[in-house]
Amino acid sequence: MTERSENVTWHAHAVTRERRAEVLGGGRHSRSGSGSGGSSDSGTTVWLTGLPASGKSTIAAALEAALLSRGQAAYLLDGDNLRHGLNADLGFSAEDRAENVRRTGEVARLLADAGLVALASLVSPYAADRARVRELHERDGLRFLEVFVNTPLEECERRDPKGLYARARAGELPGFTGIDDPYEAPGCPELELRPVEQGVEDALAAVLALLDA
Repeated sequence: MTERSENVTWHAHAVTRERRAEVLGGGRHSRSGSGSGGSSDSGTTVWLTGLPASGKSTIAAALEAALLSRGQAAYLLDGDNLRHGLNADLGFSAEDRAENVRRTGEVARLLADAGLVALASLVSPYAADRARVRELHERDGLRFLEVFVNTPLEECERRDPKGLYARARAGELPGFTGIDDPYEAPGCPELELRPVEQGVEDALAAVLALLDA
């Protein structure tokens, strides 16, 4: 990682976080629009973590659509998509995974600060890396909601939509999470989803309820 420059100074915004929220129609909204979910002057980051093929991206995409349909600004930061651009220079070593999470966390923080709901969907296998992103948000007074998409390894392997587990089992993808690299499940996430038992609609409703709490 490039060393931080000593010749930079934080430039304060002329616009407050509250003003941005006003322009976007407010921070938090209840599903009914009645305001029962309370109000907030800031956005939120919803961080969906879980094994590859656990269903994170499916839930996150449905969540983005649901939030936009009720007039709440949201943007999906999909881990695979980010590796086509922002994180295209990163591999899958422990160091690169940490940097992948750090960069995504910084972008999510900026979106949340702008009053959006940032939906980060990436494996993010190491607890320490996720904790640093949480601390980054808490430092700035922004909500960070960790959502553990808890799909059993055998189910993820059965799905294997990209054929990655099969390649990992064949030794073609060393360091693949869940096979020969660990996944550190969250100890105390704000929400745990079990897509095999719940289905996408129930999982979506649970995340929306969490956002409205």
